[in-house]
Amino acid sequence: MPISYPAEGSSGKTGLWRTERPVVHLDKCIKCLFCWLYCPEDTILRREDDYVYVDYDYCKGCGICAQACPTHAIEMVPEPSLGSERA
Repeated sequence: MPISYPAEGSSGKTGLWRTERPVVHLDKCIKCLFCWLYCPEDTILRREDDYVYVDYDYCKGCGICAQACPTHAIEMVPEPSLGSERA
C-alpha cells in the first residue's frame, strides 16, 4: 500500500498523456507480483486473489511492468485516439 497518492484533481492524474497502456492477460499471469514490485508509479494494484490490475488514472505507460513480467502476461498496447476516449 502506498504511503501517499498524487493530488486530487486534473493536476494529480498523470495517465492522460501516455502513448501506450499496459494490459494484463490474467490467463498468463502466475501471480509473481514482479510488475507490482517494479512499477515506479505504484499503479499496479493487487486484488485479494493476488492478481493485478492497472490504475490507468496514474499509469504513465513506461512499460517497466511488461518488461519485468517473466510470462509476458502484460502487453503494452497503443492508447485509443484522443477523440474517442478523452473527448
